[in-house]
Amino acid sequence: MASASMAALAADAPNDLLRIGSKRFTESYILAQVLAQTVGARTGTPPTVLQGLGNTAIVYEALRSGSIDLYPEYAGTISLEILKSTAPMSMDAMNQALAPLGLGVAIPLGFNDGYALAMRDADAQRLGIRSLSDLAQHPELKLGLSNEFIGRADGWKGLAQRYGFTQVPTGLDHGLAYTALAQKQVDVIDIYTTDAKIAQLGLRVLQDNLHYFPRYDAVVLYRLDVPKRFPQAWAALQTLAGSIDENAMIAMNARAELQGVAFDVIARDYLAGKAAGTVAANAATTKAATGNAPDGARRGFWAKLFGPDLARLTVQHLALVAISVAVAALLAIPLAVLVFPHPRLRALVLGATGLLQTVPSLAMLAALISLMGVIGVVPALLALMLYALLPIMRNTTTGLGEVPQGLRLAGQALGMTARQRMRYIELPLALPTILAGVRTATSIAIGTATIAAFIGAGGYGERIVTGLALNDDQLLLAGALPATVLALLSEALFEVIERVIRGRRA
Repeated sequence: MASASMAALAADAPNDLLRIGSKRFTESYILAQVLAQTVGARTGTPPTVLQGLGNTAIVYEALRSGSIDLYPEYAGTISLEILKSTAPMSMDAMNQALAPLGLGVAIPLGFNDGYALAMRDADAQRLGIRSLSDLAQHPELKLGLSNEFIGRADGWKGLAQRYGFTQVPTGLDHGLAYTALAQKQVDVIDIYTTDAKIAQLGLRVLQDNLHYFPRYDAVVLYRLDVPKRFPQAWAALQTLAGSIDENAMIAMNARAELQGVAFDVIARDYLAGKAAGTVAANAATTKAATGNAPDGARRGFWAKLFGPDLARLTVQHLALVAISVAVAALLAIPLAVLVFPHPRLRALVLGATGLLQTVPSLAMLAALISLMGVIGVVPALLALMLYALLPIMRNTTTGLGEVPQGLRLAGQALGMTARQRMRYIELPLALPTILAGVRTATSIAIGTATIAAFIGAGGYGERIVTGLALNDDQLLLAGALPATVLALLSEALFEVIERVIRGRRA
């Protein structure tokens, strides 16, 4: 203990910033900011925060590979989903199982955010449904559950077995589920018990009468080298143990989801209130104030569209698209030229690149993170480059195939070698078709690059991911609209280039 105390007084290693990650839902965004601002206040150096990295599988892989140092997690998720235990585990048992992986769990934050199922209260009263056993007697009700919950070891499959559910649930994004329920598109959704919209929408949380769900106490999942690498930061994080109760967490979630307050502002206000000893009063006040927060409490659409992050996100998005398409062109065009004279090899290569197009983008990103051991820009660029290969290669081979055979023979008659014919005759004639392939690849990359935000690569997808988490249609549009404008501008640019090429040939 004495050596640990001395270590905590030492300065953290220079040029080595603590990296904090979060999942892609409101509470995780807020907790990551609470952790980061607590560290920043103690050390004077704010950590790097990688927000909205996706579901448990992606964030955990980022931690395991060393791309992040810690993130807020839940005890039930660690024991049942990550460690694949058949029963909830104690903190000591989790640490024993995690130690061989170079990971540990610590700093219970003080609240339980469990899973539950909820439905409209009016429907529950009409049908006499109070518990999950009651729900099982109504197979006609439509369930809309988050995709992660459907696939989790402690999610739908085990729950259906315990209660005898026969419904086949529809997969929904958690942020959109409340809207689907309010609009009566589904009858039952999975919720987190600290969600702010439970009370706002008048939902009934169904009793887990057979006690399927474990406790999901909020904790910090971290790499075991963090206390030694960042002693001051680790000492600061220890002060958060037991400091957040469920009412305070609900109030913070409500400020984000019902008032549109920024995550960092919520964390700052909470920590300021905690320091002043007014957290309980602030939580109660916020909870009451946000019960039916008016839309006017949210930032307006134009403020979100032209927010201070627009320039940064534009540069990031442009870089992702430009670099990935340029690298794809540098690889695809020479490869297409190489395989063009060999029909079987050409078909094989085009088939392989076409197969890459069938891989879902999130699955591609998850696979690349696992293979490369990093998150962020590098796997995002690689994924975008792989998706851009097919249109460029296909158009290059098509363009070369459209070159008249007579011109090839004429070049041969003039004594040109195969390489000279390709350089001076075939490639120039195929250029418009090749350019059309690059144009198509660019359009695909602009749209697909929005997915890069799921692994911390930035771009307009940051707004889309956050908008999904908050069910904020305006923020979603503020991310989608710039991407659409960028796609239109790229189309205009390629149109100008094609006109220039045609003009030179005229």
